[in-house]
Amino acid sequence: MTSSPPDFDYLIVGAGAAGLSLAYHMQQAGLKHKRIALIDRAPKRGNDRTWCFWETSEGPFEPLVFRRWERIAFHGEGFSAILPLAPYRYKMIRSADFYAFFEDWLPRQPNITRCFVEVVAVEEDEEQARVVTREGMVLRGEWAFSSVAFTSPCTPEDRYVHCWWQHFLGWVVHTPSPTFDPEVATLMDFRVPQAEGEVRFAYVLPFNAHRALVEFTVFSRSVWARDAYHDPLRAYLSEQLALKGYEVIEEEFGIIPMTDADLASKQHRVVRIGMNGGDTKPSTGYTFKRIQQRTRAIAAALASGRSPHTAQRASFRRIRQQLFDSTLLNVLDRRRLPGKRVFTDLFARNPTARVLRFLDEDTSLLEDLLVMRTVNIPAFTRSTLAALWMRLMRLRGNGA
Repeated sequence: MTSSPPDFDYLIVGAGAAGLSLAYHMQQAGLKHKRIALIDRAPKRGNDRTWCFWETSEGPFEPLVFRRWERIAFHGEGFSAILPLAPYRYKMIRSADFYAFFEDWLPRQPNITRCFVEVVAVEEDEEQARVVTREGMVLRGEWAFSSVAFTSPCTPEDRYVHCWWQHFLGWVVHTPSPTFDPEVATLMDFRVPQAEGEVRFAYVLPFNAHRALVEFTVFSRSVWARDAYHDPLRAYLSEQLALKGYEVIEEEFGIIPMTDADLASKQHRVVRIGMNGGDTKPSTGYTFKRIQQRTRAIAAALASGRSPHTAQRASFRRIRQQLFDSTLLNVLDRRRLPGKRVFTDLFARNPTARVLRFLDEDTSLLEDLLVMRTVNIPAFTRSTLAALWMRLMRLRGNGA
């Protein structure tokens, strides 16, 4: 039995994209009468990351969108093209604008208490959740939603789980003369030296003719030292973009898990969210839009009196897409095909809108079959069978 009543209805641990989005969607869902604690080590400010995604309509944070593009450039293996995105638009939100919005919005939400403390544990029993701070403070709530990972979400020692990382370093560069086409974003440029067991590409997001975010990105089983990205990024700027003189205005660095490990919470009163809760698309690393979908679903569940765990119930479509993610990771992990060949096949042999719907997990079974017909069928068949076997072994290991 619980020794004392909860201090709050909901505890949100971590005030990044997932935590802030959940607080926002809770308010939008009519939960303003609930006592919510938003817990983080310190306020987040500055532009420490950039979030990109594609949509056909306006999203919940549309006023914060920094740039939008209706066309993308893709450079792959024997295929280069500028592709129209209609009915989609590719969007960018800078974290500085996102954090600034919440610095203005949160003080106007009297039911939300901000707590700046260092969390050392998130605990639970069947009746309530508890957040323990380094100072020994214990905050209690009916539910806790944590985007803070106390252990790595990727477990390479698990032989039945694919464990890859997307890691990248990007520079916002400014050029003295007009250089970039502000109407076209380069989504993937594989014209960079590849390495066995890795997928490497660059992307370019122009702000205007003089300024762009240019990132060098790697998919691999291990993460590089931070300074190891500098030389390939400089080489891309000079060799592919032909930049002779530029100024680096900002730098951002990121590490994103690409894993088919089951990160969904199996606990009673603690729900993991964000990258910590499996909201990253395993085969691409895209996260922000999936965070919005999941946190909105959690808020809707709470508002209707349902468990927030119901927001992540599996559907046939979701199970199908999880298998596709595992299959692609297996193709890369077993080196059945180079990554640039896989993505080139997808974009060269399908309408761009279909690829984006597929990556958004929004395609029908017929569209899925049309997409799978365009890839290397023998390689993907072997990987599909391998992915199914690995899932079966995980189920057996969990006693299912």
